[in-house]
Amino acid sequence: MPDDGPDGVLRTRSLGPFTCETGGYLPQLALAYETWGTLNEDRSNAVLIQHALTGSSHVARGDSDEDGWWDQLVGPGKTIDTTRYFAVSINMLGGCYGSTGPATDDPDGVPWGSRFPYVTVRDSVRAEALLADALGIGQWHSVVGGSLGGARALEWALLYPERVNRCAVIACTAASSAEQIAFAQAQLRSIRLDPGFAGGDYYPGPGPVDGLGLARRIAHITYRSEPELEHRFGRAAQGIEAPFGSSDPSSRGRYQVESYLDHQADKLVERFDANSYLLLTEALMGHDASRDRGTLQDALGQASAEFFIAAVDTDRLYYPSQSHVLAAALPGDVPVHMIASPIGHDAFLTEIQQLDERLRDAFYSVP
Repeated sequence: MPDDGPDGVLRTRSLGPFTCETGGYLPQLALAYETWGTLNEDRSNAVLIQHALTGSSHVARGDSDEDGWWDQLVGPGKTIDTTRYFAVSINMLGGCYGSTGPATDDPDGVPWGSRFPYVTVRDSVRAEALLADALGIGQWHSVVGGSLGGARALEWALLYPERVNRCAVIACTAASSAEQIAFAQAQLRSIRLDPGFAGGDYYPGPGPVDGLGLARRIAHITYRSEPELEHRFGRAAQGIEAPFGSSDPSSRGRYQVESYLDHQADKLVERFDANSYLLLTEALMGHDASRDRGTLQDALGQASAEFFIAAVDTDRLYYPSQSHVLAAALPGDVPVHMIASPIGHDAFLTEIQQLDERLRDAFYSVP
């Protein structure tokens, strides 16, 4: 049975040794997770909510003082009503919010760093299945995720079809495209070329602060749309700074959009580990539902879950057309629900309430 703990408070479970797909070995795996609500007697009301690339398991506020990243979706009386459902969110294997990752000490008390094994999306799902077993959850009422979380949700439905009744894949695709891999590779290089990276063994130092900040800048441009950036910032200067006309390039001031990207970079550097950023980004680059499963139709035909597919109409990282390809390859007639927003990819976080009625009708209607 699950831990009898407060809603939205981080807990960790040790799960024993773990071998990754490519042969990497962890003598001890631990996953950090949070829960909301109560698992019912027949254990049929468990909902798994998967976080995005730099997200955490803190989906909703619960009994903590910190707002969750999907507070609009999860909580008492909300779409995933925690008075009816037992919501679970797990920090991904290799991350830096409590689960075993590169910053974790190995059995000799030394941070894994560069020795941490390569992790795939399938590895993360297999690890999550071990935690589900430990929590007494044999089958998920539903698995829901956006972006990297959507890749993990889809993989759950393919790897363990008997354990997933419903699957929602939001702002994600069946496989990472060449363009998505290209954007990701630029981010990885910016981190690895930073002298502070030290080959991945920078602990306990600050690490590749500049490289991680640059990676975040590149990523964040893809998370937002061009019309939104133009509407918010245009060519305006940041405060009294003068970005145009200086004879000294080193003293040039910033445009507002530059200041915005600097702010996003600084926020991430304060809270995220560069090695985990590399590891999770490479896992997402490798996302491919059809890998070793034949055609995409063959691969998706292994799933028995009901599917809910959604996209953001202005997304320039995960194009809506790619969600249509995913939906068309699934068995049956699966529509693509659309979040209408000017901001781009990040709308799957900020405007998830647009899907409220459709998600309720599809997965969470009151009997």
